[in-house]
Amino acid sequence: MNSKITLSIPEIAKKIKVLDLSSYDLVVGIANGAIVLASLLAYEAELELRIIQISFRDNDNRKKFDEPKLLQGFSLDKKYNNILLVDDVSVTKKTLDKAKEVIACQKITTLVIKGEADIVLFEKIPECIILPWRDY
Repeated sequence: MNSKITLSIPEIAKKIKVLDLSSYDLVVGIANGAIVLASLLAYEAELELRIIQISFRDNDNRKKFDEPKLLQGFSLDKKYNNILLVDDVSVTKKTLDKAKEVIACQKITTLVIKGEADIVLFEKIPECIILPWRDY
C-alpha cells in the first residue's frame, strides 16, 4: 500500500514566501488542480491571475484522454513578457507543455508542488500527496 503525504496550506505558503516572484507579470493556473495554488501565488506576487482549462487525468489520477485536452478557449487580452504557469503535480509535463503551446508566450516558467517543472516546491517527496483543497 502506497502512503500519501498530506500537505497543509501553511506548509505550501511557507514555500511560496521564499520565492522571488518579482520577474513575472502574470500567473496562469491549470484547472482544476492548480486553481488554489495559482491564486496563492498571484496574491503573494500581487499579479493578475488567469485560469486555463486543460484536462488529462481524473481525480484518481487515471488518464481521461490520450493527450491533454484544452476544454475551453483561452486567450490573453494583452501581451505578457514573463508568465508563471502553475499546476499541482506534473509527472510527464504533458499538461504543462500543452498549456505552453496554447499560451504561446516567449518566456514561461513552470511551477508545481511536486514533479517535473522549472520550479518544484517540494522536490524531496517521493510519495503521492494529498492537497488541502482536493476532495479525496
